[in-house]
Amino acid sequence: MKAKRRPSARVFWLKQLHTWHWVSAAISLIGMMLFAITGITLNHAASIGAEPKVTQGAGQLAAPLIAELKKTPASGAPIPNAVADEVQHLVKLDTHGKSAEWSEDEVYVALPGPGRDAWVSVDRASGAVTSELTDRGWISYLNDLHKGRNTGSAWFWFIDVFAVACILFTITGFFLLQLHARHRPSTWPLVGLGLLVPALLAVLFIH
Repeated sequence: MKAKRRPSARVFWLKQLHTWHWVSAAISLIGMMLFAITGITLNHAASIGAEPKVTQGAGQLAAPLIAELKKTPASGAPIPNAVADEVQHLVKLDTHGKSAEWSEDEVYVALPGPGRDAWVSVDRASGAVTSELTDRGWISYLNDLHKGRNTGSAWFWFIDVFAVACILFTITGFFLLQLHARHRPSTWPLVGLGLLVPALLAVLFIH
């Protein structure tokens, strides 16, 4: 009975690289498509028309809530939860837990987000609430996701995980190219071209 032949190192690494390559591709597939599309929209941002939609709001706090605002808070403290509840009811903007700017006359809360800017101001003496929301549309929203602008900590970590998956995808792809290059003569000329073109563009046309 013949002993089983152990797989060669090349077969082992080829299998490992294929596994990691498809796993990283599956993880990064949708994100890569999103970032590729938004790369185009960002590159042509000046020619993509978008009409911002501005919505203003106003309301009035009750006397007990005004009393809450007259207390001296710590610097940057959010407005009290009871006040935030009423503000959300009046102007449909959520200020819970958001850092606020306190002055003698008013409390101001900036509420930026992807594809939008918003703010709420509350008069500490009268309890008058005013707000403004500027919505720049879904293209601006996707562009801000690309840039990580005002997207919060969850998206911050998603970008890092996605970037690691993309790096793994490209590194495993490089080694797979190396393993198959002898059967595909155009491999390294194409890789070199992929390096040469952006390098020449950067040197010759970017000043």
